[in-house]
Amino acid sequence: MSEKKISQRGMNKIVIVTQKTRLSDLVARYNTVEQARFYIEHMGMSFDEYIDEDRIYNEALGAVSRIASEYARVQTVDRDFVPNMLWDRSDVVVALGRDGLVVNVLKYLDGQPLLGVNPDPSRNDGILLPFTVVDFEVYLKKTLAGTAASRAVTMAMARTNDGQKLYAVNDLFIGNKTHVSARYEITCKGETEQQSSSGIIVSTGLGSSGWYASVIAEASRISEMFGGRRIEPERRSWDDGRLVFTVREPFPSRVTGTGIVIGTVDAGDSLVIASKMPANGVIFSDGIEADAIEFNSGTEVTVTVADKSGRLITR
Repeated sequence: MSEKKISQRGMNKIVIVTQKTRLSDLVARYNTVEQARFYIEHMGMSFDEYIDEDRIYNEALGAVSRIASEYARVQTVDRDFVPNMLWDRSDVVVALGRDGLVVNVLKYLDGQPLLGVNPDPSRNDGILLPFTVVDFEVYLKKTLAGTAASRAVTMAMARTNDGQKLYAVNDLFIGNKTHVSARYEITCKGETEQQSSSGIIVSTGLGSSGWYASVIAEASRISEMFGGRRIEPERRSWDDGRLVFTVREPFPSRVTGTGIVIGTVDAGDSLVIASKMPANGVIFSDGIEADAIEFNSGTEVTVTVADKSGRLITR
């Protein structure tokens, strides 16, 4: 039996997740390519890079789709529809786009292998995109055969008292959707405090180099300005079993405190936050505000290490 037939028997399907190019977004806004060109060039900027980027992306998509179709059924889905996807345990997922696409797909999976393919190495950093169109087939075959190397990714999970649930690969944000002052009650490791702040960030090991790092960088600079020491952000492994939370700009007042501003959520522990906001409270993950949970008065969220982990295929 050929390698291709073996993989077909063992596979349900290969799902290729795409994302819109900047040209696609411009056309959606201005209706046609020419109208988009007129707007960009009227503003004194070059339109050629949008055309070139779109061409390279679609060429990569065509190549990846042709290769994948040789080994299993293929389904192509835009990133916007991923939250509503019904995944099969035997699916293999391919994220074709920028690094952020990998993060925004992984949180909806439950152990299915994900290959991050960089369609345009000249433009994308590719930290989470170890493969190009050139070597995609080699690692796809290894994945189908069950011999590909992979890394586990610890996720965070937010569960509200009305049964809603949201996962995060990088970080969760809990606060006001306009990023103005949020009012809430926070409980961690047996201590409770009323707070007013710009929101709470809960970061995973993978997210330790993202939003969390920027918060620590600000704290480090403030520390230095007041004669304190420089603070280096902790870079943690992707499978680190702890979460780290930070409170942004906590405000001290007669009724709000600043005693619980940073801490860890270990496996088996939880961070509990009860909203005191009549409106505009929100919980979102990995920077995607469109896929969010309302966090208004009466809502309590419990944040824990997730009950599932991601699986990224590596070299």
